[in-house]
Amino acid sequence: MVGAMRTSANMAYTTYDEPTSREGLFMTIRLTLVCAAAPSERDVRFGGDTPLNERALGEARRVAGSLPVATAWCTAPSQRCRQTAQALGGNAVSVEPGLRDMDMGSWQGRTLDEVSAGDAAGLAVWMSDPEAAPHGGESVSEVCRRVAAWLEELPAESGRMLAVVEQAVARAALLHALGAPRQAFWRVDVPPLSAFQLTGRSGRWNLRIGAVGSGEPR
Repeated sequence: MVGAMRTSANMAYTTYDEPTSREGLFMTIRLTLVCAAAPSERDVRFGGDTPLNERALGEARRVAGSLPVATAWCTAPSQRCRQTAQALGGNAVSVEPGLRDMDMGSWQGRTLDEVSAGDAAGLAVWMSDPEAAPHGGESVSEVCRRVAAWLEELPAESGRMLAVVEQAVARAALLHALGAPRQAFWRVDVPPLSAFQLTGRSGRWNLRIGAVGSGEPR
């Protein structure tokens, strides 16, 4: 192979000077995942998609400048994700069905308290067994497989991307990148407007953590 190989302690991949072809270069994707803004706590329901209020939209606008630069934007299909992407300043944002929220089946639109009161046993099984789907919708494992497939199908030339996603999707993406067991799904806290970056390419991902409130140079 023509060109001198170089590595960096801060990068998890190897590049080559003056590659003779595109195939001679390991292309790296930098994918920033941002959890959608959320309305007030009383509006949080399983699978619910309440429009964002002005407070939530204002919070999204305030953090927009701290996000890493992105040349491509995408979002989950939900109204709150699309509104968050717009508030963050996204232009030409594509909607990705593979990033949709977990299908909550018969629990759709109900609060955690309502489900706990009506199906406490089902809720306990769902939160302890990744394969369980007592509501008749998707199990945790099914969501993890769907999100993993979306990540692995990203083209190598995707470059710098930003995706606005649901909490469940953010959890699933993080577990896949780290190769963590699906039993850890509920051990990952993903507050509204939290963000993390995955760098790498199909089959190899690394979690990149930055300083609070900072982003890469725009």
